[in-house]
Formats: sequence, structure tokens, C-alpha cells
Amino acid sequence: MKNQDGYFGEFGGAYVQEDLGKVLKDVERAFLYYIKDEDFLRELEYYQKDYIGRANPLYYAKNLSENAGGAKIYLKREDLNHTGAHKINNAIGQVLLAKKMGKKRIIAETGAGQHGVATATACALFDIECTVYMGEVDMKRQSLNVFRMELLGAKVIPVTKGRKTLKDAVDAALDDFVKNSEDTFYVLGSAVGPHPYPIMVREFQSVIGEEARKQILEKEGRLPDYIVACVGGGSNAIGLFNPFYDDKQVKIVGVEPAGLGLDTNEHASSISKGTTGIIHGFKCYTIQDKNGDDLPVHSIAAGLDYPGVGPEHCYYKKTSRAEYVAITDEEALEAFSLLSRTEGIIPALESSHAIAYGVKLAKKLPKDKVIIVNLSGRGDKDAIQVKEIFNSRR
Repeated sequence: MKNQDGYFGEFGGAYVQEDLGKVLKDVERAFLYYIKDEDFLRELEYYQKDYIGRANPLYYAKNLSENAGGAKIYLKREDLNHTGAHKINNAIGQVLLAKKMGKKRIIAETGAGQHGVATATACALFDIECTVYMGEVDMKRQSLNVFRMELLGAKVIPVTKGRKTLKDAVDAALDDFVKNSEDTFYVLGSAVGPHPYPIMVREFQSVIGEEARKQILEKEGRLPDYIVACVGGGSNAIGLFNPFYDDKQVKIVGVEPAGLGLDTNEHASSISKGTTGIIHGFKCYTIQDKNGDDLPVHSIAAGLDYPGVGPEHCYYKKTSRAEYVAITDEEALEAFSLLSRTEGIIPALESSHAIAYGVKLAKKLPKDKVIIVNLSGRGDKDAIQVKEIFNSRR
């Protein structure tokens, strides 16, 4: 779908101070120019193919489908990308844009660490200075990714304010951006933030859905009945969903983190349980108190541990183009193990939320139905965390 001035219906916009607004306008102008520039697109396509490894497969998960006993489940294998997740699609695009704009320094935020690793990777590739902000809590549960970022030459700065997770890392990165915008480009990792970031991230991630749409037509001779992806901020999901937006026969399902349960205060289901508010310079469904202050959120998956959600997802929800459901930590852990055992594929904890719902859905549908689940990342980064959880239960 198209948007007007950074809004998707009532959601989106750029609620920022004047100085940052001017910087964002410069980013918007550059993005709108280069996203139509043939030389830029050729260069981007080169890196997508020869560096990231695209197009990645749309894999028929036969064993998983048979285990579910219903619909056919296909997995869009973003886990096979260089660096192990979908995040590299956006990082390469934005860092390439930053180079075109003549920026000398890149900053980024990260939760699970995948966006930080992807940004550090792109900065190493293009020989540009990189600083990544990461919550202290996330640095402990994703220590391997911290090492990877540092190995790639990035400076990782621990954020010790707030809950010391993703939301606080975004706060710190935005503060840096405001102070150093003259020579610095902020590579935001999800489809959130002030305009133009949600559309910019969507455009760089839409390669997921564009490939999946073409691949399913080749494999099944028709479009899928359902497409499913996990939603925190929402970048992998909007990348899959947007190219199917006009295909009204395709049902779209976003899977939020229910944490310890939607009836508790320990979840991060912004669409399911949030209200309309402003966070990080844009309007969305957000988990907040009656005064509009952000409330603490929780997910076992660091990349979903965010109190807001992309404005385009909010619009999809408001207009009923997509359905948003929630999966608990426990269900995600079960799916983590299930996909590993049945297909020999270890998914990221974020992606495990989508796998869990995809299996639930498949069980309810006849065998002639087709589901595409976005396997947004691999689970190497989560192996130590999950091992500790499983060991504690023995």
C-alpha cells in the first residue's frame, strides 16, 4: 500500500524536534531519489545476490507439515542470508544510502544483536565507522552477537538506563543521532521510528515478499492461503506482507510475543494489548499507562522485546487487512525444538513465534491449503540462552 507524508491512516508521522526533523527530511529526499536510481538499484541488487546470497529458498517443510497433519507449510529461508537473518537486507540498503549521502559514521540500535551484526557487517564491507547501542540485559543474553559485532570492527555501547533492553537502545541511538547528525547516519533496524524510516525499512525488506510470491507461484501454481511472520517492531513481517497487500485472497497473520501470557504484565503484544500513542517519534499501538508513558515489556526473544510496533502494521490491523495473534514464551520454545527435530533447522527465538502459530494454523486447515511462514533468522544466537533454560528444568 502507499502512504501519504509518512502516515498509514492515523499511524506514523514524525513527532520530533525541529533539528531532527530537518535531518530526517534530508534522509527522506536522498532515499526517494536513490530508490528510483538505476545505478543505486543495480548496486543494491549486486550485493543482495553476491554478498547476502539472495534469492534464498522457499522450502516446503514436508516433515513439519506431516507432523502438524494439515496444511502444507513453506518456510521462507531468511536464516540462510549472510549473517543469519533478514536484518542484512535493510542494513546493506541503508549503509549504501549513507555512503551516497557522504556520511562518515554509522550508528545503530540492536536487541537480539542480529541488526547490530548486520550493520557492523555492512560497515566493514563499505569501510565506514560503526557504533551500536545495545541494552545491558540484551548484551548478557546475546553475548555471542556482541563478540561478532566487535570482531567486525564495531564499537558496542551498553545502555544502562530503563530496562536495559531494545527500547532503551533506540533511545540512546536517537540521542546520538540528534547530537551528531551532520556526519552520522542512523541505520534503524525495524519498521518503526519517525518518517521516513518505516517506509525505508519496508522497501529494503520487501525483497522477502517479492521473492516468496514468485517462488510460490512456481511451486504451487497459485498464491498461498496464508502468510505468517513474527512481529516485534515488524520489519521481517512487513517485508513479507507488503508485496501481498493487494492479493486479497491471501490472509495475513502477524504473530506477537505473548511472553508469560496476555493476562499478565509480562508480554510485548503492542497490537493485541496496546493503545494508540507516540513512541520514538511516531504514532502506533504501544504498551503505555494512562499518562502515555511506556510500560515495561517482556519476551524471551530479545528482538521482540519492544513496546511499540510499525505504523504500517497498525494500519493493517485497523483496516482488518491482517490479523495479529500472540504466542507465549513457552510455545516459542516448543516450536524452537520442534523445527530443530523435524527439519534439522534451528530457528531464532523470534522466528519460533511464527513457527508455533504456523503449526497451530496448519492443524486446523485441510491438506490442500498452503501457508508461508517467514523463518526470519537462525537460532545460533539463542542456543546458549535456550540451553540454560532447558538445563534449569532438569
